[in-house]
Amino acid sequence: MEKTLLLNLTYEPLRVISWQKAVTLLTLGKVEVVEEYDQEIHSVSFSIKLPAVVRLLQLVKWRAGPVKFSRHNIYERDHGQCQYCGKNLARQEITYDHVIPKSQGGGTSWDNVVTCCLKCNGKKGGRTPRQAGMHLRNIPQRPTWKMSLRLTIGLKQAPESWRDYLYWNVELQ
Repeated sequence: MEKTLLLNLTYEPLRVISWQKAVTLLTLGKVEVVEEYDQEIHSVSFSIKLPAVVRLLQLVKWRAGPVKFSRHNIYERDHGQCQYCGKNLARQEITYDHVIPKSQGGGTSWDNVVTCCLKCNGKKGGRTPRQAGMHLRNIPQRPTWKMSLRLTIGLKQAPESWRDYLYWNVELQ
């Protein structure tokens, strides 16, 4: 069956939910249907069109806090580039390098971990960049950007009924 796009009160996309969850939220009076699919679902006492897009009736506020240290956020901070040679890398090609190796007292933190390609990671080995004769393109540090909602929809093609609600910050895969 189809998936449903959940919008905040302000019409910003929050996440993709199952149609069953959307119907549950609808019957609880927590959402309104904004767009529908042509298909219908039936119960003993009623039938409704399958919701394609629903909007929350109360605002969901996001807490702005420090950016969480994670592999995903390291990749985002470094723009998916090897921090030694500058090569653009897909997520599956990325390795993560401790600038000061753990064996030399380096920790796993924002200021000591960078994205790296396999070739450069192998070249650097268990040495510091200076010991390996390599240079960092950017000094690693905690990001100063605020996390914005990034909704990744794992569909080859998003349903047409969602198009008006997906903005430039939404990545379609």
